Amino acid sequence: MKGSVRDREREECKEKGTYDLEALEELLAALVEASGQGAATIVEGRRDELALRALGLTGPVIMASRRSALDLAEDAARSYREIILLTDWDRKGDEMARTIEQHLWSVGSRPDGEIRSRIKKLVRKEIKDVESLHRYMERMRYLYGP
Repeated sequence: MKGSVRDREREECKEKGTYDLEALEELLAALVEASGQGAATIVEGRRDELALRALGLTGPVIMASRRSALDLAEDAARSYREIILLTDWDRKGDEMARTIEQHLWSVGSRPDGEIRSRIKKLVRKEIKDVESLHRYMERMRYLYGP
C-alpha cells in the first residue's frame, strides 16, 4: 500500500515538472565542498545553520540576524577569502542578501550569490527558506529514491 502512494506521489511530481533533484544535489554538493575548503556561508539564523549542518556543511557559518549588515560584511571580508550568501528566498531574505552583498563589495570582497539564486529557482514553489531545505531534500530523496 505504501509503495503505491509513493509511486503516485512520484508520478505527480514528475508530471508537474517542478523538481530537479539531480541539479539540487549538485548545488548542495558544491556548497558542502566550498564550505569544507573554508568558505564562510552567511545565513539568517540558527535554524538555517542547523539545516545546513544536517546536509553536511562543515565550514564556518555566519548568522546575519545577530548584527548589522555593515559589521558583518567587514568582519567576514577580513576573516574569509570566499563568502557564500545563503539567506532565505522570501522578500526579507532577498533584501538582506542585497544589503550584505553591497557591503561586502564595498569592503573589497566578492560574495557568491549564485548558489542561493540557483537553489531559489529550483525550490521556490515548494519551500521559502533555508531551514526547510534539509527536510525537503529528505522528502525528495524518499520520493525519487536511488
